Amino acid sequence: MEQKNGKLYVITGPSGVGTGEIVERVLAARPELVTVTPVTARKMKKGEENGKGFYFYDLDAWQRMKDSGELLETTVLMGNDYGTSRTLIERELRQGRSVILQLEPDRAAQVKRSMPESVCLLIAPQDERELARRYAATARGSFELPVRLEIARQQCETAAAFCDATIDSSDIESAAKELNTIIG
Repeated sequence: MEQKNGKLYVITGPSGVGTGEIVERVLAARPELVTVTPVTARKMKKGEENGKGFYFYDLDAWQRMKDSGELLETTVLMGNDYGTSRTLIERELRQGRSVILQLEPDRAAQVKRSMPESVCLLIAPQDERELARRYAATARGSFELPVRLEIARQQCETAAAFCDATIDSSDIESAAKELNTIIG
């Protein structure tokens, strides 16, 4: 009997829309879904262990992985390289397990270009007022709110162009149920 491959689900959305909470609820309800440990070229901090939280590589190995196409997506944060291993994803998929990744929109776009068969889902508020309310609760000043809203608007617009569906995040519980339904 032939084993069926799993699917890759890429969940994206701007900061503050509840993506993490939605994904956590789905993962808690769906133990058959897996995540993969991200990879990085940053130095290990005290107390960290390779394979727990991140797989750590030196810059030469990182560059070889990047040049060979081993990295499904990459980004630089605070001067450090981060990404997702194609090998880790493909291993899980070949073993019939579906993988869920939670990535910022620019990183999700890289995955969709590299693996067009992936299912990309945008988590976004139906109404910008809800997002403005969430941002206002954590804003460090009045100058921050319009900037964050503009970034979120741009990210949603960009992600809508490559995502397969959009899930309204105005109600986290409903959004988690919708994501769960889409995964099937």
